[in-house]
Amino acid sequence: MRDAELSEALLRWYDRHARVMPWRVSPRDRERGVLPDPYRVWLSEVMLQQTTVAAVKDYFHRFTARWPTVADLAAAPDADVMAEWAGLGYYARARNLLKAARAVVADHSGVFPRSRDGLLALPGIGPYTASAVAAITYDEAATVVDGNVERVMSRLFSVQTPLPVAKAELTALAASLTPDQRPGDYAQAVMDLGATICTPRNPACGICPVTHACAARHEGIQAELPRKMPKPEKPVRRGSLWMATQGNAILLQRRPDKGLLGGMLGFPGDDWDGNGAAAPAVAQWQDIGEIRHTFTHFHLYLTLLVAELPKGTIVTRGEFISHNDFSASDLPTVMRKAYDHLRGNMSR
Repeated sequence: MRDAELSEALLRWYDRHARVMPWRVSPRDRERGVLPDPYRVWLSEVMLQQTTVAAVKDYFHRFTARWPTVADLAAAPDADVMAEWAGLGYYARARNLLKAARAVVADHSGVFPRSRDGLLALPGIGPYTASAVAAITYDEAATVVDGNVERVMSRLFSVQTPLPVAKAELTALAASLTPDQRPGDYAQAVMDLGATICTPRNPACGICPVTHACAARHEGIQAELPRKMPKPEKPVRRGSLWMATQGNAILLQRRPDKGLLGGMLGFPGDDWDGNGAAAPAVAQWQDIGEIRHTFTHFHLYLTLLVAELPKGTIVTRGEFISHNDFSASDLPTVMRKAYDHLRGNMSR
């Protein structure tokens, strides 16, 4: 099949099988003249980085219910946005989300730039997100390449070069198939194909709309692609968290904006992340066990130390917050694990 025929086949398949998503305008509605909202498309793309559609849907509904426009988000307090983001991980995304929203309002009168280049100029928006928003929202023939697209391209063209070395080659192949007409629907078609049919394991080649053009299937190696370089073993870091209580309150500290878990609430810790220090108070700290958590680049083992601090104790970091004035869901996952462990220990 020629490039144009491949693209047309994928669009025909998408017209029948497009996934229903809260941020997406269906092919039928698009044909009727309904246009995608750049705010919702941008928000979804930022949330979907390193995360699944299933995990994002509830977050997306909560965000858009609370902040229905980019102006609403731009005016939101940082702490509120970080609390709503808790659990999605990669917290720099939430900080960049606010920076970009505020730039759209301050520099563009609340209207998103209508081109990939204009979107790239916004803080925190990289090539993938700019291409996705430009293609899906404005039908710019921008090349959109995520993990699903890489997998589809590697199989269609039997690319043997392992990732990440193959990224440039796969991007060029994806660009060769991107049509001038309906590039946004085409981009979503390839992503849907990778998510539902051309899956990492056991691809459903029998119902694939471009199976006859798939070089990897002809060679019988579709399940082996894309090849990947061996991942280095993740190092292990160890540290401590100090969990002080005072009656019905618990000691929490807002982390620095930059760095790991930036801007999030958490418990004072030592230097496992480069931002810690000594214990926040002189006390008889009791070891109540260990939690484990895995970040992108390392495994983390944290010893949990707890103490009840009488009123008047000098505390060098953080502030006491009543259990009634915050929700465990406001904490990033690793801190929520620690909090749950503490609550479980207190209930024994």
